Amino acid sequence: MGISHYNKIENGQHEASVEMLDKLAKLYGVSIDAIVHMKGEVPKEIVIEDKTTSEQMRLIQELDKKDKGIIFSMIDIMLTKKKFKDFFQKNIAAL
Repeated sequence: MGISHYNKIENGQHEASVEMLDKLAKLYGVSIDAIVHMKGEVPKEIVIEDKTTSEQMRLIQELDKKDKGIIFSMIDIMLTKKKFKDFFQKNIAAL
């Protein structure tokens, strides 16, 4: 689903599917009923740093394929930079 689809849901121009509601419920750790009948309460922002590693991975696995790819690409880049940094520090220290 694209951004325009989400905007239409937010603006009341389109109804959210049960699948979408289920994903949101899982993401925010609430029931579908809590989302449908929010009573003015907006779900809290998720702060991934406060989660355990297994909870972080569960939340990442719930993302769509494109978003997961972006996250895993970022992780790959950071790990590669760390390996190069460790390699250079080890080899420069040996000189």
